[in-house]
Amino acid sequence: MIGNLDIKCFKLNENFLKNYKGKQPEWGPLGYFTYKRTYARHIHGQDRKEEYWETVKRVVEGCFSIQKNHCQDLKLPWNEQKAIKSAQRMYEKIWNFKFTPPGRGFWIMGTDFIAEHGSMALNNCGFVSTNDIEVKYTQAFEFLMHSLMVGVGVGFDTRGAGKLFIKQPKNEKFKFTIPDSREGWVKALKKLLKAYFLGEKQPDFDYSKIRPKGEPLKSFGGTASGPEPLKNMLNDIDIILNGRIGDAINSLDILDIMNLIGKCVVAGGVRRSAEIGLGKPDDKEFIKAKQNQKKLRSHRWVSNNSIIAEKGMDYSFISEQIAKNGEPGLFWLENAQKYSRMIDPPDNKDKNALGMNPCGEQTLESFELCCLAETYPSRHQNWEEFKETLKYAYIYAKTVTLVNTQVKVTNAVMLKNRRMGISQTGITEAFSRHGKHKMIEWCKKGYKYLKKLDEKYSDWLCVPKSTKITTVKPSGTVSILPGVSHGIHFPHSKYYIRRIRIQEGSELIKLAKEAGYKVIKDKYSENTMIIEFPVKKEYFTRGKGDVSIWEQAENAALYQKYWSDNQVSITVSFKDEEKKDLRYLLQSYEDKLKAISFLPLKEHGYEQAPYEEISEEEYKRLSDHLKPLYLEKVKEKARGQIFCDSEECEIHINKNQ
Repeated sequence: MIGNLDIKCFKLNENFLKNYKGKQPEWGPLGYFTYKRTYARHIHGQDRKEEYWETVKRVVEGCFSIQKNHCQDLKLPWNEQKAIKSAQRMYEKIWNFKFTPPGRGFWIMGTDFIAEHGSMALNNCGFVSTNDIEVKYTQAFEFLMHSLMVGVGVGFDTRGAGKLFIKQPKNEKFKFTIPDSREGWVKALKKLLKAYFLGEKQPDFDYSKIRPKGEPLKSFGGTASGPEPLKNMLNDIDIILNGRIGDAINSLDILDIMNLIGKCVVAGGVRRSAEIGLGKPDDKEFIKAKQNQKKLRSHRWVSNNSIIAEKGMDYSFISEQIAKNGEPGLFWLENAQKYSRMIDPPDNKDKNALGMNPCGEQTLESFELCCLAETYPSRHQNWEEFKETLKYAYIYAKTVTLVNTQVKVTNAVMLKNRRMGISQTGITEAFSRHGKHKMIEWCKKGYKYLKKLDEKYSDWLCVPKSTKITTVKPSGTVSILPGVSHGIHFPHSKYYIRRIRIQEGSELIKLAKEAGYKVIKDKYSENTMIIEFPVKKEYFTRGKGDVSIWEQAENAALYQKYWSDNQVSITVSFKDEEKKDLRYLLQSYEDKLKAISFLPLKEHGYEQAPYEEISEEEYKRLSDHLKPLYLEKVKEKARGQIFCDSEECEIHINKNQ
């Protein structure tokens, strides 16, 4: 139990909830399916999953219960009637898709899991540095594994390269029976790494306590994987380290261990893994790591990789690599440390930051996590309406910072920074509806308003003001609910196939097949199937193929300048004829952005990508025979949104290229 947290001490009025019972919101084309797959939790004793009105109820009641607990624990003023009025307005905002919590919040806010395990699962992503590996030894690897296992995507760096020599373990072994828990799996990793990092006894692992494959998992839904993924990970890491005895750990050792952990977590039941590896700009072995086809197919597909770029560097070699398959991305740490919004003078608020999360929207210190919230400006009529939405998105995100994690070093950073990320999504649609000039005005006024809100609410809650407040996240999954384009990206095309990943054995697969949708096996993630949905984009003006790399980068720079004091997650899609301009683009925007990644628009060699453009004729052929999807009686437990709500930070490398 985290303190005395009672996650259900605040309740919405039943008369208020009657307005929503039995109704559905204004779903996007794939909204209801995505919601049922990802966020609707199983209701104990009723043999069914939540409907949306119940999910929003759980989220809002959980949010205000945390506030109420905080005020009661610190003996601060609490006005129940005022809170009820505010909670009802938050409910209306989420119901109408004016703002939403991140997928993590949709899934687990208001559950007993938060009271028992803390806020880690409420946060989207984190970062950990290996910079002090010679002092903290195994801690970075433990943090990454523990975070991934509760669905938190993690960035890591290779700064520890050369700082620790791999030692010969002692001759004698000791038996270690691995407990059947997340903590038990992490402890097994720690025992193995300590044998090689500190020259201690090597563990002889006993896997007999781990539940067999197929048994149900209570807290996170799904079924157990059995001991094989863990056994494979420990064996593979043992082989790597045993072959490097006497040598200093290098960047590829760090990358491989982190990737093998991620591979284990994917196979171990968490639907997908999200990692980003950050390397030095002159580390060509790291930059070319995925060109080793054997290791790419084995485990190096797990992370996107970026370099910690230096302003003024020669971008020629990096641009050549990007032109091949989009990697590496770039992270200008100097900009991230010095600046909040790029229009403002340097404030050095993030002078201690060393990295970023896998999707690149949050600057982070080592062991830090980030909590996000999503707003939908294209679904607003005017500034006053959007201003009110910002208030409730802020209240949600600030509330999450009130709950500790179970990791002391993480609490030490997060309680100090109280970092959050109020994001916008469907930005290009908002440009079409309101005009780019008006949206930039909303950004300016909105940022100023959020800063004032943070002063007011931080004083009331008696907590530090948040180091950073705003962001632009890629929002691949949450944006599907109302059907807006994700983040600051343009829609793929007017007609496209949208591939949704489902755990093998899900009853949703049977329902999709019965309705006529194509279902195929995922080539990269074990125990995963893909359902292909033909989609027609409403209010379409331009797609990725109609927009230059320069316009995409400029949009991101505008939001980094006027809105985001954290970062802007941008994946720039480029055509073959634009490859020659990549170097010049990086030179032009190194002073305007904090991070950027790339993806070839076509012929990128990535199979089963989330989006695939099709013609109008193909769309009609695929959709004409489809029947309605009846999802009201779906019973299986939700898997929860894993990691960053984004398809942008998923890896779909063609391992045969």
